[in-house]
Amino acid sequence: MQNKVAVVTGGASGIGRAVAEKLSELGCTVVIADFNPETGSAAAEAMGATFIQADLSDAEQCRSLIEQTAKQHGSVDILVNNAGFQHISPIEEFPVEQWNKLLAVMLTAPFLLMRYAWPMMKKNNWGRVINVASVHAMVASPFKSGYISAKHGVIGLTKTAALEGGEFGITVNAICPAYVRTPLVENQIADQARTRGIKEEEVVTDVMLKNAAIKKLIEPEEVANLVAFLASDQASSITGSSMTIDSGWTAQ
Repeated sequence: MQNKVAVVTGGASGIGRAVAEKLSELGCTVVIADFNPETGSAAAEAMGATFIQADLSDAEQCRSLIEQTAKQHGSVDILVNNAGFQHISPIEEFPVEQWNKLLAVMLTAPFLLMRYAWPMMKKNNWGRVINVASVHAMVASPFKSGYISAKHGVIGLTKTAALEGGEFGITVNAICPAYVRTPLVENQIADQARTRGIKEEEVVTDVMLKNAAIKKLIEPEEVANLVAFLASDQASSITGSSMTIDSGWTAQ
């Protein structure tokens, strides 16, 4: 993947950082987009990447991210839509502003970033879009209505874009991991314990790993390896797919 320019959203930590590191190792010019300027700058410096601060709930900042990347590096070849967050509460208590922001960051932003990068990919007759969805793009759990709605929407967006991009050498796929060992997941434990009325240690065993055949959290590097494969020429015939890394969750 030498000479390919990759944009990774939410690239300062967790899955995003692992993806950015992997693509950088493979020779990509990597642009890390993240809301946090301190962690984003530090991550980019550590791997020789470029950092662009972006609030992906803002449509103009989505446009600016792609335009800045093209201005600095000439194009956008690989787009990894990874940025996200969660809010956990029952539907009757779910704040409307959180619903709107969840959909803006995790569904509207991937669409906008894809839309702005699409003409460059078409011109080059080569492009890769990898949407980091979730096992919750395939199944549901209580108290995550906004997150799950956004992730289900990402699957529809992935399939539609794949059909439109095929003749131009653009592939679009989604990865659906179960619980990955990231700060986002670790921060959920206390929230889930409070919402469900259980102990924090029970959240991991009785909620996060309950439906998994393999009783361990997934490592970010496992997701990064699949992203790297889907971004490669070896995966040129794979498009419109939703690939699970779920330790057997959806095998039931």
